[in-house]
Amino acid sequence: MATTEHPRRRRLRAWMLEGLADMGKGGGLQGPHARPEPPDKGRPWYRVMCLTGVDYFSTLGYQPGIAALAAGLLSPVATIVLVIVTLAGALPVYRRVAEESPHGQGSIAMLERLLTFWKGKLFVLTLLGFAATDFLITITLSAADASTHLVENPHLTEVLHDKQLIITLILIALLGAVFLKGFLEAIGVAVALVGTYLALNAVVVVAGLWHVTTEGHVITDWANALTAEHGNVFVMIGVALIVFPKLALGLSGFETGVAVMPHVQGAISDTEEKPAGRIRGTKKLLTTAALIMSAFLITTSFITTLLIPEREFESGGDANGRALAYVAHEYLGNTFGTVYDVSTITILWFAGASAMAGLLNLMPRYLPRYGMAPHWARAVRPMVIVFTLVGFLVTWIFDADVDAQGGAYATGVLVLISSAAIAVTIATRKAGQRGWALGFAVISAVFLYTTVLNIIERPDGVKIGACFIAGIVLISFLSRLARAFELRVTDVVFDATAERFVRDMASRKIRFIANEPDNRDLAEYRDKIEQIRADNEVPSQEDFVFVEVTVTDPSEFESGLTVRGEVMHGRFRVLTLESSSVSNALAALLLHARDLTGRTPHIYFEWTEGNPFANFLRFFLFGQGEVAPVTREVLREAEPDRSRRPRVHVG
Repeated sequence: MATTEHPRRRRLRAWMLEGLADMGKGGGLQGPHARPEPPDKGRPWYRVMCLTGVDYFSTLGYQPGIAALAAGLLSPVATIVLVIVTLAGALPVYRRVAEESPHGQGSIAMLERLLTFWKGKLFVLTLLGFAATDFLITITLSAADASTHLVENPHLTEVLHDKQLIITLILIALLGAVFLKGFLEAIGVAVALVGTYLALNAVVVVAGLWHVTTEGHVITDWANALTAEHGNVFVMIGVALIVFPKLALGLSGFETGVAVMPHVQGAISDTEEKPAGRIRGTKKLLTTAALIMSAFLITTSFITTLLIPEREFESGGDANGRALAYVAHEYLGNTFGTVYDVSTITILWFAGASAMAGLLNLMPRYLPRYGMAPHWARAVRPMVIVFTLVGFLVTWIFDADVDAQGGAYATGVLVLISSAAIAVTIATRKAGQRGWALGFAVISAVFLYTTVLNIIERPDGVKIGACFIAGIVLISFLSRLARAFELRVTDVVFDATAERFVRDMASRKIRFIANEPDNRDLAEYRDKIEQIRADNEVPSQEDFVFVEVTVTDPSEFESGLTVRGEVMHGRFRVLTLESSSVSNALAALLLHARDLTGRTPHIYFEWTEGNPFANFLRFFLFGQGEVAPVTREVLREAEPDRSRRPRVHVG
């Protein structure tokens, strides 16, 4: 007796997969977008800026300390170099990325278009590995730094001593809970956090600048020490150019700024192909965020370098990892300092929100489409759970250590920015904009230099990135293998001639012959029909229609199917179609013909010579191989009812 799913389990499944259309059984060709959710109208760009800003702006919690450790007294100068690279390099690159990729895919989509077949897929998977490194380490590092601020608060040090790992795991779990509740709630929280945090930082900066200007000897002492250590201005600039790659975490907001682009409110006149209003809003988002961050980077680096003793930046010092919090406590009192700590802790925790949003927008756009992830990977809530569990694992491996994760974070950020700069360079060159192409080529060289120096300085970042890449590639190919016999044609469209061929046969018996197009001469079709009749004992009065599939890109997984009819040599009716897989295309054609006519179609094959395993590999990698049994297996999975399943004959 058939069992029914328990109502609670059914409700849980519906909640988990909300917004996701089932592929369906029974031979349906609904596809993954059969019942899409109503499109999100988006939010004003400045509100979405706060979502990416919780990542970008929250780096103020640790960036001044990192700059001081890396550059010492030269920290303000190195930070100015970083700001120049931000405004003259990263900002124009990502403004162009927003134009070229208005649906949030970023530079990965731009580079994907340059490469085809499996090499393109492997290249995309590699970039996705670095993107996963960037976004996931953003979640874990920010949560770890938030717990560091919490543990090192003077009022809580004794109570929370040695509890940093547990606190970090709790913060990551709470972040996941916010996204399980709903994405729009995440945007609302981000607006409140960013507004409060920037206001408090402005107070700290003003207070710091006041003390620097009123205590005149501070600037004099710094200038004298700087001159004594580095000599002239040119040496200072040269050293700053060498050390500024260590400050690369200050560039972290651009990739997420593009990733959350689909949530930017567009204009009424926007279309899916040309969302001009959304592009304008995203450019405002990127520019405003870069200008705000640049101003804070320069001023905070200046006041922390001049007001905090150098020894306090080192490991174990009171300013290590919390330079601005040190200034807040020292010059504005412990009450304000505690308020600042709370704000810093919450925004660092929530910095993972923009990274989570980036992952939820990026991964489902590629892996399920490549057949390299389960179908449920398109749903938000299951992916939130997966990313949260991975965050737990990374946090446990690194023992919630901020410094240990810094190299991987910087490597992921720089690889993605470098790939964006290269993609934009190629795009402008193809558009005939040679001046812009030359400028972007220079920017690409700067980011490649920065990336190489960072890798040499901290090779652990590449090692961690390689682990993410290896994991994504392995899981992707295992998923592709598990879904090898899945019906992956999203829709079938017959032209008028093809539909007439099928309807004409429906009065008798619908018989197709699968034919691999070779010379397509008269002898080829005549001999094939004679062979099929002899092998299957089909009466001479029965008619056939040939079906010929041309394999396009076998690395593609899902696609639509357009079937065209033609008459060859004045007597043979032929249906031609293009697909990434011969077997999937034939199975989809049979199911569509059945649904169109209400009759069960038959298809005839000849056995393919060769080793069965080699033929399966040909099917898996190149969409060909032993077509007959694979077509039958695809039909069996798509249509469990044998009485409704199209018939497969092999002679």
